[in-house]
Amino acid sequence: MAHLIAPSMLSADFGNLQRDTELVNQSNADWFHVDIMDGVFVPNISFGFPVVKSLYKHAQKPLDVHLMIVQPERYIKEFKDAGAAVLTIHLEASTHLHRSLNQIRKEGMKAGVALNPHSPVHLLEDIITECDLVCLMSVNPGFGGQSFIEHTYDKIRQLKALINKKQSHCLIEIDGGVTLENAPSLLEAGADVLVAGNTVFGAEDPKSVIAQLKSSSPAHTKG
Repeated sequence: MAHLIAPSMLSADFGNLQRDTELVNQSNADWFHVDIMDGVFVPNISFGFPVVKSLYKHAQKPLDVHLMIVQPERYIKEFKDAGAAVLTIHLEASTHLHRSLNQIRKEGMKAGVALNPHSPVHLLEDIITECDLVCLMSVNPGFGGQSFIEHTYDKIRQLKALINKKQSHCLIEIDGGVTLENAPSLLEAGADVLVAGNTVFGAEDPKSVIAQLKSSSPAHTKG
């Protein structure tokens, strides 16, 4: 399967959100990545249901919604109703992860689990077959524009080995610090979905950057 590109709307121009939504619609991107932050689980607040619904109204590609909130199970149906196609919740925020993932799937969405940089991959061993996606945070969650954490390459390889061992069909998504320079190494390590925020929306020609990310090939050397 060709890798997917999911521009992070957290880095879009909120004063021109429809313009940036149309930009992604017209690009080679596959998903819209939408970060929801509550100011409790992470030290930042982003946006809520009205903005997600507005994005969904104009988006021509699936919404990949990433919940960085406490007790995410409270809002699963609401995010389905708001237009989420993929809903990712944090292992660190979910006391009853198995139940929550099944609830997401019952609502007709793909179910994702996110891991913070300090959380080891082996914590997913008993849940990997219940996931459609694992989002590895390659920066500390909460703010865009952070530097990529190099240990992520090892975590991708560990996760890929676990997926193969358990015969899961789970996708590996990388969120944070993705650039044109490290994309080939991330793909070589086993990534399936690349989330890019500042790399895309901070560029003079965002559509060209998305096209370059989409056409990236796995590196032949390890990261």
